[in-house]
Amino acid sequence: MKGIIFTEFFEMVEQKFDYTMVDKLLTNTQLPSGGVYTAVGTYSHTEMVSLVVSLSQETSIPIPDLLKVFGGYLFKIFSKSYSHFIENAPDAFTFLKSIHNYIHVEVRKLYPDAELPHFEIEHPQPNILVMDYHSIRKMSDLAFGLIEACLEHFEENASISQEVVNHDGSLVKFVIVKQ
Repeated sequence: MKGIIFTEFFEMVEQKFDYTMVDKLLTNTQLPSGGVYTAVGTYSHTEMVSLVVSLSQETSIPIPDLLKVFGGYLFKIFSKSYSHFIENAPDAFTFLKSIHNYIHVEVRKLYPDAELPHFEIEHPQPNILVMDYHSIRKMSDLAFGLIEACLEHFEENASISQEVVNHDGSLVKFVIVKQ
């Protein structure tokens, strides 16, 4: 997992809680990296899992909720830092359909060693988008938060359902229905 995800996680924790919480997480979580991250470095996703578990224990907020909030936070950061990706899309479905074949291709140019999730997209009706999320990191709740924030960004009213297809969470189906 790229270090930018870790650095943004700590920024979010500091904004939503405070620096003391960041310090607690770094002090109380066993991290092979020692909790030192650079934006371009690559780190095991298990460190992010450990950090989210620790944050959940400290705040009593369920892990899925924390991941969704973090996904929403990341979308807002990415929409500022990589606005050219979003500006090219007229609506949320167009943007979401471009993730795997356009955005992830561009991300790999910047970060060749990035381990990105894979999305299979179906658009069976004009108001329905189906996204199959494939990832060994099993962070579909983070993806949910990203999708939700994308819909908010484009000011689109839609519902998102999430179905775990593989019991281990490595394949999750999102169905997004515009109202």
